[in-house]
Amino acid sequence: MTSNSRIFKDRPAKNRLPLYEGKMIHQFEHRFSEPRYWVDEKEGRRTILGRTEDIGQTLCYETYRLAYRAIGRSTDERTMIASILPKMVFYGHSLNAQREPLEAGHMLSLLAMLNSFVIDYCLRSSVSANLTMFFIYQLPVPRLTAKDKAFGPIVERAARLICTAPEFDDLAREVGLKSHKQGATDPAERARLRAELDGLIAHLYGLTEEEFAYILTTFPLVPDPVKVAAHNAYRDVERGLVK
Repeated sequence: MTSNSRIFKDRPAKNRLPLYEGKMIHQFEHRFSEPRYWVDEKEGRRTILGRTEDIGQTLCYETYRLAYRAIGRSTDERTMIASILPKMVFYGHSLNAQREPLEAGHMLSLLAMLNSFVIDYCLRSSVSANLTMFFIYQLPVPRLTAKDKAFGPIVERAARLICTAPEFDDLAREVGLKSHKQGATDPAERARLRAELDGLIAHLYGLTEEEFAYILTTFPLVPDPVKVAAHNAYRDVERGLVK
C-alpha cells in the first residue's frame, strides 16, 4: 500500500478496478464496505508483472481468489475473517489471498473451514495480531474431495453464502447453482446456513457435543443466539436432520 500508492486513484473511472483492503470483507461477504481506491488495469498489470513481459497471460486479479484479513486478534469477536474476492479487483497488503488457481469446490470448502468456529479456536490460542501464513500453514484443515460425504453439503452452503451478486455467477455455475439468484441474502437464511456449516465441520473433526460446546464458550463477543444456533445445528447433524 506504501510502495504502490502512486497508482492509487481516489475515484472510479473507465478501466479502473477496485482496490480491496481488509476492512472491505467479512466472513462470507465480499463487500462489507466500499473501496477507497481504484487502480487503472494497465498500471496494475505492469506492477504485478514487474520485469515479466505482458503477453496477455491470465493474472490472479482476473480470477476468483480466497482471501482473509491479515490482521486478526484473539480478543476480537472472530479472529479469522475470510471471503472470496470477485474477479477483476486488486488487493492491498491488509489482505492475504491465494495466488495459484484452486478448483471452485475446493476453494469454497476451504473458505467454510477457515470461517468455522473450530478453525478460529485453533488460531486464537496462538495469534496475537498478525495472521501471517506461518499460522495458516499449521492449521489442521481436512483436504476434502468430491468423494467425501461432507464435501457437497459444505460447498453448497458456502456457495449460497458467497454467490449473492452477479459478479459471482461464474462461480455459482461451477458448483451447480444456476446463478447468484440462488444465493442467500435473507439474514435469517444466512444465519441458518452458517450454523449448519459449523455443525457439519464440528462433526468433520470428530468433536463430541461437549467439546464443541466448550469451543463456543471461548468466543465471548459472539452473540449467544449465534452460538446456540451452531450448537443446535451440531445436534441436527447428529440426528440426520442436516445433510
